[in-house]
Amino acid sequence: MKDGYEDQGKNARSKDSEEFAEERSITSRERARSQLSTEVEEFLASGGAINEVDPEITADPPRKPQPKYGSRPI
Repeated sequence: MKDGYEDQGKNARSKDSEEFAEERSITSRERARSQLSTEVEEFLASGGAINEVDPEITADPPRKPQPKYGSRPI
């Protein structure tokens, strides 16, 4: 006996795999690159600016190590 949930799961998985295959194709990547370059050009044309960040700069500063010795109960 089949219920609606089994059919939906199979359709969703096949749809996901089709979309995933589309994401990995060369034409889809070229389309994404061209869209990104168009958006960047529009951003720069409207007065936006791109700042380059040095590779050694991180968003999270280093934290002080926390002692964990003896933290577990006996």
